[in-house]
Amino acid sequence: MQLSVSLPVRELQNDLGAIRAYAELAETLGFSHLRVPDLVIRPDSGHLHEPMMLLAWVAAFTETIGLCPSVIVLPARQTAHFAKQVSELDVLSNGRARIGIGVGAGRQQFDALGQEYHTRGARCDEQLLLLNELLTRETVNFEGRWDRIEDMGLNPLPVQARIPIWYGGAPVPGERVVRRIARFCDGWFVLAGPGDYPGVKDRIDAAARAAGRDPEAIGTEAGVAVVGPREAEWQDRVRNWRETGLDYVCLRTLGGGLDAKGHLDKLQEVADEAFALAG
Repeated sequence: MQLSVSLPVRELQNDLGAIRAYAELAETLGFSHLRVPDLVIRPDSGHLHEPMMLLAWVAAFTETIGLCPSVIVLPARQTAHFAKQVSELDVLSNGRARIGIGVGAGRQQFDALGQEYHTRGARCDEQLLLLNELLTRETVNFEGRWDRIEDMGLNPLPVQARIPIWYGGAPVPGERVVRRIARFCDGWFVLAGPGDYPGVKDRIDAAARAAGRDPEAIGTEAGVAVVGPREAEWQDRVRNWRETGLDYVCLRTLGGGLDAKGHLDKLQEVADEAFALAG
């Protein structure tokens, strides 16, 4: 099992020196990738940087760690524009982009961005089809309900032949989301607890086989906080997820009210034990 880490931008806020130090430390310690949440605008949203721009900046001073916005509220964004951002991030990072997407749950952001809220699931399905075309083909022709591309393509294309796309949704997803993951995605972010996880995975595996895909090609990643109310449980939770067969666990130092030094110290403190537990 591999380990990733959530960049605690909500608490580091505009301390760019601390954000840089945290990203560099995560890379030095050997974490697989950094995750950064997405939120453009909504009431009482809290402090949050735009993830594609932040990760493009992080790409400039890192070399090996993967860069993952997660999750982008995809139907709130214009598809071709987002594809251009993804391709650019992959070029600037020399092939380190991976994308987390979802459909979101707050109507206010959709209204502010001029996008439909109630059709977001259907639009996400269409967007995933178009993203695959835009990120892999020099010339695209696409006729959809929301997007139309005629004899155009992105230049430059990504470094990677295929950008990994992961999905984040409800702890126990509905059937439409299960089919979306099974058809289009390279992995899914596990929000279910250990008790519900096997049932959810069985449903996604079955849907993948029905779609002609190998379920083993669809990865899994859960989050584990190493601070806050469940701090005392983090070792057991990492161990349990490893025994369950998860592919990744994302460690979080967010939620314990740490200052910048506290975040860095906590990541350094838990890293050796976490990697040993992950196996």
